[in-house]
Amino acid sequence: MYLRDRISKRMREFAAAALLRKLQPPHGIDLCSNDYLGLSRHPEVKRRMADAVMSEGCGSTGSRLLRGERSGFAAIEKRFARFKGTEAALYFSSGYAANIAVLATFLEPDDTVFSDELNHASLIDGIRLGRARKVIFPHSDVSMLARKLENESCAGQRFIAAESVFSMDGDVAPLKGYARLAMSTGAVLIIDEAHAVGIFGERGSGCIEAQNIGSTALLSINPMGKAFGCAGAFVCGPAWAIDYLAQRARPFVFSTAPPPAIAAAIEAALDLVERNFEERKRVLSLARFLRQLLAERGFKVELQGSQIIPVVIGGNCEATSVAGSLQNAGFDVRAIRPPTVPEGTARLRLSVNASLTESILGRFADTLYTAVRSVAAA
Repeated sequence: MYLRDRISKRMREFAAAALLRKLQPPHGIDLCSNDYLGLSRHPEVKRRMADAVMSEGCGSTGSRLLRGERSGFAAIEKRFARFKGTEAALYFSSGYAANIAVLATFLEPDDTVFSDELNHASLIDGIRLGRARKVIFPHSDVSMLARKLENESCAGQRFIAAESVFSMDGDVAPLKGYARLAMSTGAVLIIDEAHAVGIFGERGSGCIEAQNIGSTALLSINPMGKAFGCAGAFVCGPAWAIDYLAQRARPFVFSTAPPPAIAAAIEAALDLVERNFEERKRVLSLARFLRQLLAERGFKVELQGSQIIPVVIGGNCEATSVAGSLQNAGFDVRAIRPPTVPEGTARLRLSVNASLTESILGRFADTLYTAVRSVAAA
């Protein structure tokens, strides 16, 4: 069979390039998940969700435009909109679905979207589905974005799409610069707050709050599967835009609604995020501590940034080998390889969470140093 032969050839190529992935459950000390505040296992979040399952059942049984709507969805959308300081919010089953929905719904063929070169795959796929002309600008380069906005013609609407905290590099986007450009050019600013919401800002609502750009960002996408430890994502913005999404966004209209009990879990997680300011500060403090430890051992890491810390190894085999050594030592770290990151930049994506301690991070830094030296000497 032609298709099977073609796939077999591709799989052999993946194996030869050390690009085969394996499904591997969690094990060891967590240094790779997005559960930054440990809320996925928090007793209150679990209790509230379990209680909701007993009262609401396991499945929603249909699209929210049919029988899948529940009062819990509407209530948590209103509360999350207040948390983000927007008029309205709409809940999607995943951050990927939310990004695709926003971009595929609002972009039209006469429009031009300016996209950061390191944007997440979900933003890229949404832009493709939107059929607007795409202009890629260098990563977080406000000056180059300004030049492209000035020089690129557009018959329709201009859009700027970017993450606020980048998932593979852990750096924070210059949202204030983007906001100034959006205001001066009439561009619509869309920000994916996946790795910022729950961590950044005085209230924990993300980098839009932390950088004080307010309503300049028309829409933000706020996944709940990371710092909130739950699932799904809220798109937040003005009521007119959210109403339009509910009418036209295909991932919303044609998807079975998420399990109703997830709304109760998110509400519990939001309670904890709003009142646990010190826990959010602790995560970023521990991240700074680990960055310093790694720099002292000769690793090229930025001393400032988010809770995500990339350690670039380079080769795919080498990154996999280092990750394996760390796993054998009891640290759950995974190798990130192309196409998730560019060729030649295979890395360990370290993510810091609130359950870690300075002692654990010190042991980890020493183990990582030894593992990298061992691989280099082999």
